[in-house]
Formats: sequence, C-alpha cells, structure tokens
Amino acid sequence: MAYLNENYLKLQAGYLFPEIARRVREFCDKNPAAAKRLIRCGIGDVTEPLPAAAVEAMRNAVEELSHRETFRGYGPEQGYDFVRQKIGQYDFRQRGIDVSDDEIFYPTARSAIAVSFSIFSGRETGSPLPTRFIRSM
Repeated sequence: MAYLNENYLKLQAGYLFPEIARRVREFCDKNPAAAKRLIRCGIGDVTEPLPAAAVEAMRNAVEELSHRETFRGYGPEQGYDFVRQKIGQYDFRQRGIDVSDDEIFYPTARSAIAVSFSIFSGRETGSPLPTRFIRSM
C-alpha cells in the first residue's frame, strides 16, 4: 500500500522561480555592489554564451565517451579523483582553506557535470562561478 509523505502537505503553494526572482531582487536591492557581480544561473536568464573552455571540455568529454577504450561509465561513489583534486585546489586550498581531496565527494553524475562546468568554464582564472561540493564529516 502506498502512503502519502505528510511533509508534502506542508509545502506552500506557489511556483519556485517567481520566489527565487523575488529573493534575488531583494538581495540586489540591499547589496548593489554584489548585484553587479551576480551571475544569474536561473532558468530563462541565460545572458551569455557558454565559455570557450566549457565548449572545448564538452567536446573532449563527448569524444572520450564515444570510444570503448576511454569510456568511463558511472564514476566511483565518491567521484572521480581528478575532479575532487580540482575542487580541492580551486575551491578550497587556493582560498586558504585546508581540506584534503578525500574529504570531497560529489555523489551523482549531475553533480560531476556541474563541477566540470565550473572547473572548465573559468574557475581556474578566478571566475566566481559556484561549485557544489559536499565535505564529509
């Protein structure tokens, strides 16, 4: 027998994107200097083309995945070591935060894609693009 998750009933009605837009607008009004540097990644607000580095990284990834010899399939549960090293280097150690690579993991393929976009779309040159990470306890 199926049961309804009672927490579902606690959700407020409304569409998520207008709420996000409202909060972004409030933030920008209160923080005009930060608003100038804000990179909007919300749906329907694509203002710039993909960076050349991201396009090249995607081309390379597609090429790599198209050959049996270089096809990776699903990655390890903690994520690929080379991506974890980049996250550690550019999101932590470069900013003076002491974290080892084995403390970082990204548990899903979508997270790996998001991290790859961050790494290859300007993170190494100091771009303020966000990278999602989970630091283990």
